[in-house]
Amino acid sequence: MMNRRDILALAGLTAMLPTTVGAEGSTATVNSPKVRLGEATPFSVGELTEQVRGLAKEAYVAQPKVPQPWLDITYDQYKALNFKHLSALWRDTELPFETEFFAPGLYFPEPVQVSVVEDGQSRAVLFDIGLFDIFADDFPDLPVSDDLGFSGFRLNANINDPEHKSEFVVFQGASYFRAIGRDQNYGLSARGLALRTGDAGGEEFPLFSKFWLEKPAAGDSAVIVHALLDSPSVAGLYSFTIQPGRSTQMDVEARLFPRVELDHAGIAAGTSMFLFDETDRDRFDDFRPAVHDSDGLLIENGAGERIWRQLANPRALQISSFVDDNPRGFGLMQRPREFEDYADLEANYHKRPGLWVTPKSSWGKGAVTLVEIPADKEIYDNIVTYWRPREPMAPGSRHDFSYRLEWTDAAPVTASIAKVTRTRMGKNFDGKELAAIDFVGMDGLPDDLSKITAHVSSNGVKTSVGILQRNPTTGGARLSFTFEPGDRAAVELRAQLVVEGKQASEVWLYRWTP
Repeated sequence: MMNRRDILALAGLTAMLPTTVGAEGSTATVNSPKVRLGEATPFSVGELTEQVRGLAKEAYVAQPKVPQPWLDITYDQYKALNFKHLSALWRDTELPFETEFFAPGLYFPEPVQVSVVEDGQSRAVLFDIGLFDIFADDFPDLPVSDDLGFSGFRLNANINDPEHKSEFVVFQGASYFRAIGRDQNYGLSARGLALRTGDAGGEEFPLFSKFWLEKPAAGDSAVIVHALLDSPSVAGLYSFTIQPGRSTQMDVEARLFPRVELDHAGIAAGTSMFLFDETDRDRFDDFRPAVHDSDGLLIENGAGERIWRQLANPRALQISSFVDDNPRGFGLMQRPREFEDYADLEANYHKRPGLWVTPKSSWGKGAVTLVEIPADKEIYDNIVTYWRPREPMAPGSRHDFSYRLEWTDAAPVTASIAKVTRTRMGKNFDGKELAAIDFVGMDGLPDDLSKITAHVSSNGVKTSVGILQRNPTTGGARLSFTFEPGDRAAVELRAQLVVEGKQASEVWLYRWTP
């Protein structure tokens, strides 16, 4: 069983693997066999759901690993395995999507089975080493068979260029998947289910062990993927209706069947990376002004209040819970969108998407949960968010969750109130701690800033009266205040702009630590 640090490193390293669709007619892919499919068996989502229900009543059986030689290859050898673009499933057809597959081995010891569904029949995709270009002279001879399996797959579509297809979603590793919209670069990931994240007893990582891809029709704008989730604690069936575009959307139907009582389950989980920004720039000797895939957690709670919780890279594990009843939405967002915000020519952090979750059914009582894990390198996805239901899920029960995921530059929320764009922390001239928060989107605010009330508070420490100034660069307002933490190990800070007793901005939250 992999631990969290292995998983975090894996998420970062796989982001470096080849992910772009190559040039047409590349000499390396001239001899490109077609994907072969196995024998047909009947398929229906209803029947599959009942099979998963039955599976949850049985003792968990771990997915078998690939043969040892596949596990012994080096990272460079694994990188050398590239699926031939001309061999993509549905290539050279009128269909709007193509599918390419990833080899198992090394960081992916448990292969997954991928099948294609057409006309109510399912046929497994057979493994063939001939589907891969091998760009290495020292690549070993490895045992292969039709049923070896894959580590995952990616879907391609005309998302950026009407003449050429490029990838927009990847399913690979545990229950992780990631997607991009138009002109975006891969960043944060989503997870089918998070179990016991941050618990002292350790985290459990369920596996998407089988996938079914529904063959689309020529005019379809979306593709449907089903996935079997399995782990010692739970079995489940997920259905994804995925539509690429300016923002790529996924409508998700999750059906969960616990094997044991689930008292700490994370629904619609997202995982991201936050190393540093203007709040803790002095901790890292780095030429870049900021390094992160996301800079804040945005929540629109059931009462209609909008909250912005600035992310941090803490020195010790931090867990924050935002108790709610039927949240309207939440997600990890990347708000700074200019190149100079990061000055990174390779990572292009300014093009990383946010991930917004919109429940499509009643989720009841629970909490949006934020886990912040110390990290010293940007390869580690150290930020996790999810919805944690208040009531445990009993073994033998069924729990359905319906929601939409949007991989987007900005959350699809109304712009009627000002939003936080930057948080800066440091010391004032008198040695006190100072917070400076920039708000933009001031359409609903008066030009006369004296008519705006700034509410600033904390959990018991002394804060100054907030000072509002016009920011000539953004056109918005900057709120500044000081506080004296004394010998406290952590200070919770809260600020909001109010006009005539009504909320005029997001609620800004920050956890200060020495």
